Formats: sequence, structure tokens, C-alpha cells
Amino acid sequence: MLIALSIIGGFIILTLGAEALVRGASSIALRLGITPLVIGLTIVAFGTSAPELAVSVKSALAGNSGIALGNVIGSNIANIGLILAITALIRPIQVQSQMVRRDIPLMILASMLFWGLLLDGELSLTDGIILLSLLVGYLVFSYFSAKNTTDADGEVIEEGPKNPLLSIAFIIVGIGMLVGGGILFVNGAVDLAKVFGVSEVIIGLTIVAIGTSMPELVTSVLAALKGESDIAIGNIVGSNIFNILGILGVTAVVYPVSGLGFQPLDFIVMLALAVIILPFAWSGLRIGRREGATLLIAYLGYMVYLVNQASSQAVV
Repeated sequence: MLIALSIIGGFIILTLGAEALVRGASSIALRLGITPLVIGLTIVAFGTSAPELAVSVKSALAGNSGIALGNVIGSNIANIGLILAITALIRPIQVQSQMVRRDIPLMILASMLFWGLLLDGELSLTDGIILLSLLVGYLVFSYFSAKNTTDADGEVIEEGPKNPLLSIAFIIVGIGMLVGGGILFVNGAVDLAKVFGVSEVIIGLTIVAIGTSMPELVTSVLAALKGESDIAIGNIVGSNIFNILGILGVTAVVYPVSGLGFQPLDFIVMLALAVIILPFAWSGLRIGRREGATLLIAYLGYMVYLVNQASSQAVV
């Protein structure tokens, strides 16, 4: 009963938090003259990734590297294969040329770097510093790019609170609810998985990854329904970049992260999904329902593979 309440309560809090974050971020974007795409790639993306940060650092400190690393890999896979897919199925997403030229390629390069750094079996303190340094560079680059972007490059978005302090309060409260709701959802889901004897790696790649990705799902769907495609896709791509450079960077600096228990297929799926959305977005600068269905089928196939793995481990 408590597990069910944790999962349901967490989802409700996530929904309310996502609504507050989108409204506050949209208002800030309008007031500062920053395009919604940059807001989606930074404030919204980092805010919705806060649960991943909390879970990964907490898991690493507890010696649960499987959950810490699986959380990031699984979240990046879920962000594209599940969240982007569902968002596109609900409402096709318009993609700016900047996203195709810069941000998606950067996400692909970050994914490749992550895999490369883990080839020795561990993300060390040095690896963490490298990742965090690249994150700072990305943020600085995004800031100056935003200043040089004209309003004509953005889209018209729904105006949020008129008071700037209220807009900031919406963002802070929204992020707080996303963190709290995400952790509540994950704790319930992990407890449920442990009842069935599922391994840490599988839990990290599935239950925890999907749970900590719920903020991205709710936020992107709400943004897409409001016609704010830039925030919807910026949230997903920005979250994937932040998951690798920020979350893994902080986690590795706090405590070395072991790659034991993960299969090459996990990294291949993560990288393949990052690569495949580039031609999807390039074609007509739009990710439609057909592309969304393709991504969702690929994700479900990967989930079936993981469930089979979990079943075989349970039998053993």
C-alpha cells in the first residue's frame, strides 16, 4: 500500500512541479529576451534533471554504482525513446536549425565521450573534472549564443506570471516539486522492483531511469500541448547533455563510479538513439508521429531485452 501511494503521490507532485517550471521559465524567457530554446536547453533541462542528480549521487555514496550509472544511461535512453516519442505522438515537434546544427551533435559527442571514459571500467575523479569542465564551457557558449540570437529565431510562447519575482518563485517551487516527486516516485518503484529480486543494474536502467525521467516527460508533454516546441525538445536534448556532463561529472567527483555489470548494448542503444534523431530532426525540421512511433518501438524492444535479462537472473 505504501509503495503504491509513493508512486502515485510522486507522479502527482511531478505533474504540478512541471506545470510551475514551464510557466516560470516561459515568463523569464520573454522578459530577458532569451529564446525559449535556450531556456529549454538550460533552466528547464537542468531543473527536470535534478532528480537524476539526487538519485545518482545518493546511490554512488551508498556504494550502489549500478543504480547511479544505470540511472543516467537509462534516463538518456528513456528521454529519447520514450519521452520524445510520446511527445511527438501527442503533437509533432518543430525543430529549429540551431538544434540540428549544434545541440543534437553536442549530445552525440557527449555520449561518445562518456562511453570512451568508461572503457577502463570506471569514471574517476579526473573523468568527473573533465565532464564538469565541458559542462561549464557548454553553459558559457549557450549564454553568448542566446545574446546573439534575435527574437525572430524563437517561437511565440504562452506568457507566465507578470511579476518577475513570481516567475522565479514558480521555477524554484517547480524544481523543488520535481526533485521531491521524482525521489518519491523512484523510492516506491525501487522498493517494488526489489520485492521481485531484480538486480541493481536492471533497476537503474529501467525503474529508476524511467522514474527520474518523469519530470522530463510531464514537462515536455505540457510544453508541446501549449505549442512550445522549443522548450519541449530543448528540455530533452539539454537533459541528456546535463545527465552526462553534469550528473556523471558531480557523481564521479564525489565518488568513483564503476561500470561493472553493464553490457556494450546499453551504450550502443544510448548512442544509437542520440544519433537517429539527427536525421529525423533534419528532415523538414520536424519530428512527427511516424518518427515518434519508430523511437517508441525501439525503446520497447530494449525494455523487452532488459526484462528477459531480469527474468533469467531471477531464475538463476
